[in-house]
Amino acid sequence: MIRNLSALLFFVFAVSGSAFSASYKKGNKEILTGADQTEKYVPYLKGKRVAMVVNPTSIIGTKASVDSLLSLGVNIVKVFGPEHGFRGDASAGVSVEDSKDSKTGIPVISLYGKNHKPSKESLADVDVMVFDIQDVGARFYTYIATMHRVMEACAENGKEMLILDRPNPNGYFVDGPVLDMQLKSGIGMHPVPIAHGMTVGEFAQMINGEGWLANGVKCKIKIIPVANYRHDMLYTLPVNPSPNLNTQQSIMLYPSVCLFEGTIISQGRGTHFPFTVLGNPDLKGKYSFSFTPVSIKGMSETPLHMNKACYGLDLRKYDVNKLVKSKKINLKWLIELYAAYPDKEKFFDYKQSKEMGNFDKLAGTTLLKKQIVAGLPEVEIRKTWEPKLEKFKEIRKKYLLYL
Repeated sequence: MIRNLSALLFFVFAVSGSAFSASYKKGNKEILTGADQTEKYVPYLKGKRVAMVVNPTSIIGTKASVDSLLSLGVNIVKVFGPEHGFRGDASAGVSVEDSKDSKTGIPVISLYGKNHKPSKESLADVDVMVFDIQDVGARFYTYIATMHRVMEACAENGKEMLILDRPNPNGYFVDGPVLDMQLKSGIGMHPVPIAHGMTVGEFAQMINGEGWLANGVKCKIKIIPVANYRHDMLYTLPVNPSPNLNTQQSIMLYPSVCLFEGTIISQGRGTHFPFTVLGNPDLKGKYSFSFTPVSIKGMSETPLHMNKACYGLDLRKYDVNKLVKSKKINLKWLIELYAAYPDKEKFFDYKQSKEMGNFDKLAGTTLLKKQIVAGLPEVEIRKTWEPKLEKFKEIRKKYLLYL
């Protein structure tokens, strides 16, 4: 549980008995997201000018939280949209422009276009910022970077931030190399492992507590915790967190499979089952399974190996319980496909295609690529993670809201 709260300027709403009683169904306690517990925060928002950082995962029940809170009398003056946009209709990595929401008429300011951080001017007419976005628990997923920048802007401009916490579907484990801050980027801003095992509320507390905001500023935050949640609970997301994480299988595989974005191996972008298949045209004859990436609007317009049959691994029916039991990312697929690929020099060379990422930035270290090339066994690779990983786990304990 959290320690030394007085030093951190955190204000966390306690979970009341009324919330627990509302969560019973057929004798079992149900997980209630922070957003679902409107009685905890709507009275606080009433009479204030509210801005929201939201996307399609931001729901109360089955309705968009912006629409729900408007109907409850909350004065929402603007929305800030992250990658993929407020309503989720932009492809991965595609710049999003400012706009006006066609449904509500509320101004929408993009945080994934010319600006990645709210400006002083955009916050001038805001009293409180609400952050309500579903994360998936991987360092390279961009929404924690968005939260960092929003926290920083709020701290610099004297604005409070209300975080409606949500479960982490990969919160059952902590694993991977801890980011070398020399490789800091939009897909890795913090010295945390690939799977950090925290909710966004917990992560926000770590950002504040470890002094990661510019100039050591601290954001005044309030958190509405998830009711009836533990990290070891497997949580099925009610809404796809982004266009290319469109199944629970892909979400569970993501911390392992996303590393392939820094390789010549397709992760299935350009199919309707991304992050559940792996392949390359040059693996024909080595694998019988194949898929063909094509242009899909709103998912991937120009995928790697577009219109070419890719041969490799079909992970759509892979038993993800193996990941849950091991509490580890799967390195075997990376080791196997590197060994199988005929032109080793090209495997990690991201200069070949704009659809490839920088493997070192994804891994958070320059060492992993060298270890794969050298043919080190997984057990030896993992030993090099342990010192920093164990140190991170100790730091993490200070900020946990859940067991």
